[in-house]
Amino acid sequence: MLIYKEQVVQKRLFRYSSGMNNLFGKVPVFVAALCFFACATGTLNIPYDMSPSELIQRAQEASDRNRYNYALQYYQALLERNSTNIDLVCTAEYEIAFIHYKQKKYAQAKAGFNTLLMRYDMPNGDLLPQQFKLLANKVLERISEKEKPRSFFSSKD
Repeated sequence: MLIYKEQVVQKRLFRYSSGMNNLFGKVPVFVAALCFFACATGTLNIPYDMSPSELIQRAQEASDRNRYNYALQYYQALLERNSTNIDLVCTAEYEIAFIHYKQKKYAQAKAGFNTLLMRYDMPNGDLLPQQFKLLANKVLERISEKEKPRSFFSSKD
């Protein structure tokens, strides 16, 4: 009878330790995933000595990898650090609005594009880079199309 009780105790200890091993085996995976997602949405430490072209390049790379939060931070840094260079301001404003469009944040995208387009209505607006005006208008048209209510049945005349 004593041997039987020892076997029961050993089995229970084995089950307990196996369960703990499974739990601890899963903890590092959970912690790694938590760190990954926390880092993916964190704040970047952008060196102040980065040139505008480096900021744009890093922003484009982040955007290409769908890391829009990082891309927005690079473009925001471009905007803040080069507020007197109207070409770079237009670049940053367009790209920030376009990222919002890619994220389907249409209200923010429209506001950004409209803010950019107001610059073209000011004196010397014709001296601004015209590609952003054209692109902003095209994207605003796409947003308007996406926001139109669609009927289930299309009428064919």
